[in-house]
Amino acid sequence: MVQLKSPIWIPLDKTEANRALVVRFVKTVLKGGDASNITDFISTETYIQHNPGIADGLDGLGAALAGMAESGVTMVYTDTPVVVAEGNFVLTGSEGILGGKPTAFYDLFRVEGGKIVEHWDVISKIPSEMAHTNGKF
Repeated sequence: MVQLKSPIWIPLDKTEANRALVVRFVKTVLKGGDASNITDFISTETYIQHNPGIADGLDGLGAALAGMAESGVTMVYTDTPVVVAEGNFVLTGSEGILGGKPTAFYDLFRVEGGKIVEHWDVISKIPSEMAHTNGKF
């Protein structure tokens, strides 16, 4: 049995506010393509990125998006049928297009002080045919 040295604190009272922040971020920036107010959503002081192709901080995110645009790679989120939140973690499952191919985007955000401070993602192509009728979501 593993014993933790200190208790893990999950601010459950912040769940709905954090969910609302991330949903607004996805709707405005990822679906709407409007990054003009990105600092309303992402911390300017701390932004830890776990995608191996994107550096930490807003500068890292900006450079990655600019690189995609220069390469002609488009990324469009069209629908977000899954949003799960608990405390300072919010998971979204979105459908969209990456490089012209139907894609599923799973994004996990950690929110602190009303801003997104950490991000993990898994990106998966959505095949035209599946071995079942359940869909990707």
